[in-house]
Amino acid sequence: MNITRRKMMQLLAGTVSAGYLSRTFGQTLNPASVSAIPPAPKPIPAPPGFGVTAGPFQPSWESLAANYQVPDWYRDAKFGIWAHWGPQCQPEMGDWYAQNMYKFSTNPNSVYQFHCKKYGHPSKFGFKDVINEWKADKWKPEELLALYKKAGARFFAAMANHHDNLDMWDSKYQPWNSVAVGPKKNIIGGWAKATREAGLKFALSCHASHTWDWLQVSQDSDRSGEFAGVTYDGLVSKADGKGKWWDGLDPQDLYAQYHQRGNYDWNLSPQANRGRGSRGNQQGTTPPVDPAYIEKFFNRTIDLIDKYQPDLLYFDDTVLPIYPASDIGLRIAAYLYNTSFAKNGKLEAVMTGKKLNDEQRQAILFDVERGVTTDAETIPWQTDTCIGEWHYRRSIFEQHRYKTPLQVVQMLIDIVSKNGNLMLSVPLRGDGTIDEDEVACVEGIGKWMEPNSEGIYATRPWKVYGEGPSTIASNQARGQFGGSRDVRAYTSEDFRFTAKGDTVFAFMMGWPETGKATIKSLAQNSEIFPMEIARVELLGVGTLPFTRNASGVVVNLPEKKPNDYAYTLKIIPRT
Repeated sequence: MNITRRKMMQLLAGTVSAGYLSRTFGQTLNPASVSAIPPAPKPIPAPPGFGVTAGPFQPSWESLAANYQVPDWYRDAKFGIWAHWGPQCQPEMGDWYAQNMYKFSTNPNSVYQFHCKKYGHPSKFGFKDVINEWKADKWKPEELLALYKKAGARFFAAMANHHDNLDMWDSKYQPWNSVAVGPKKNIIGGWAKATREAGLKFALSCHASHTWDWLQVSQDSDRSGEFAGVTYDGLVSKADGKGKWWDGLDPQDLYAQYHQRGNYDWNLSPQANRGRGSRGNQQGTTPPVDPAYIEKFFNRTIDLIDKYQPDLLYFDDTVLPIYPASDIGLRIAAYLYNTSFAKNGKLEAVMTGKKLNDEQRQAILFDVERGVTTDAETIPWQTDTCIGEWHYRRSIFEQHRYKTPLQVVQMLIDIVSKNGNLMLSVPLRGDGTIDEDEVACVEGIGKWMEPNSEGIYATRPWKVYGEGPSTIASNQARGQFGGSRDVRAYTSEDFRFTAKGDTVFAFMMGWPETGKATIKSLAQNSEIFPMEIARVELLGVGTLPFTRNASGVVVNLPEKKPNDYAYTLKIIPRT
């Protein structure tokens, strides 16, 4: 929305016409309180010294890198399940609902059309009102954790907030939280209790650093039609809530749009936005991120750490939140590590970041979203991905388009062989349940894990991560956010390797029609495996006959497959 200086002065003086107010701000606002930019909410102050604690870690890359080492529990765990769950799952329309519902563009998108039909126009029923619809009335975290544990997950991750800016716990520094609005439940508290009772490590993900410009589309309006020029609800303020369900709350604590708009237009493609500033809230965003907003995000995150003491803290940011414009990410890392060190006598916490350089990978865990590294890594890393979309989309279930257990198992094997862990999201409906296809997928993973997990848990990378056509660079498609694709086609010639001491696990990614598996990396006189082989076992079956020659180890397979996905050969050297 463009407002001239003259109109701004008229607004402030109260002399602008009612028609202009109606066309510009819609009928949901109180004309007496309208302004082009809502007032900034008054922040809740933190006590002196909040978020600072003594210990070996200082908030600098040098200090973090010098003192950090990925803890053994994480290196041994390999597999975790994630609930990327919040109010954007309530409409069951997939990712980024809180933004896409405001994207009319020149042709209304399907999410905007869905929203208008189901809830009403975004000037009258905004995302804050979607939150009010979210009740999570069928959520049973204990039952879900039992299912995930049976599937082989060694840690569980819960989403603490997303770009929509709602905190999922009894947040001290964010009035818009799941205890105060929506389900009126402490979602993180419930997840934490169920996870620890199940004996799993507990992870949390934070995504809300992006809200500063991610929700600026909530200030837009339709370009044509009945509501042309009627502004959506992104400019509402606390004064506009009198007599409404959100009376007493300031929507700007949620939308965080109390500032001049940035140049980046979320209605346009990234290509069309070239030269408009950055996408997201990293350095280069116009306007710059407000210091009070930055400190509020810091305070919320420290509050989250203090209350729930996560074993892993995931950030959905390039490097760190609001980096390099702010040092809060480094401050959070130092606080998380020092509190873990004080509690355990050693560092047991993990913190992630994306697109890290070599020094940064010494300080925090490298995360690849919806992708894998192209080769084995010397430092542990992580893939975060989903069997569907991040937020629940009903059509994926109706069309049976989730990742299959086969795809997940092959992905897990590839990641572990390269020194990585998999954090797999299983989307929840708004009511807190998962659908039948998701249950089948999770159970399928568990069925494979039961006989094969010996080659996964507590293993380390072998001297080569794999062999076969899938290891050739020209056969690797690029991942969505870097690296290679997390899901790919494999053949019976493709192997992945892990190790426990001198024992090697060779995963056959397909079942050879010849009834024989040939592992070239284990050939006679191999420099990477010079030891004599005592026996070869197929996990779930037992010892198999084999021969070893200059071409490799040739294993005679049984007629019946032990399972439907991938197959684990345990190579035991003679001692």
